[in-house]
Amino acid sequence: RQIRNESRSPETKVRAPLGAEQTLETALNLRAFDLWVHEQDLRATLGQPGNLDSPGALITRDMLLAGLPKVVAKKAGAPANSAVVFDVHGPVEFLRTVRVDAEGRGSVDGAPSLGPAVTLSLDWETYVRLACGRVRHTAVADRIKVEGDQELATAILDNFAVTP
Repeated sequence: RQIRNESRSPETKVRAPLGAEQTLETALNLRAFDLWVHEQDLRATLGQPGNLDSPGALITRDMLLAGLPKVVAKKAGAPANSAVVFDVHGPVEFLRTVRVDAEGRGSVDGAPSLGPAVTLSLDWETYVRLACGRVRHTAVADRIKVEGDQELATAILDNFAVTP
């Protein structure tokens, strides 16, 4: 209802938790993200999987993808001029490459990489649970296919949670 009745532009600054400012678009995306992730927590607890391909799932995908450069380049310490590919399948599918430039900064793009340092292939639900810190990679190792540099892959998976 709020979106239907909203007259402010998405770029309008609004108060965020703890008094900071953010755009209305960011605030609404964060609420959709939080709701969808907590819905999945409840579904997992109740043994009622579902809604994995909803609009909230797509917002969640985009927000989690935004955290990958920091995970790969900074936290896991991927070498300069390297690439890491994430191949996610299931209700929400995507293939994204995190490229680390010569200065060690990471960025995400949709183009596949020839000869990546690491390729991680996993299903959407496992990706979400890892990225949201709901499970450690050692508990779902049978659902993750790793190709390439095993040490770097482990460092990425050890630091995969991007939610606060």
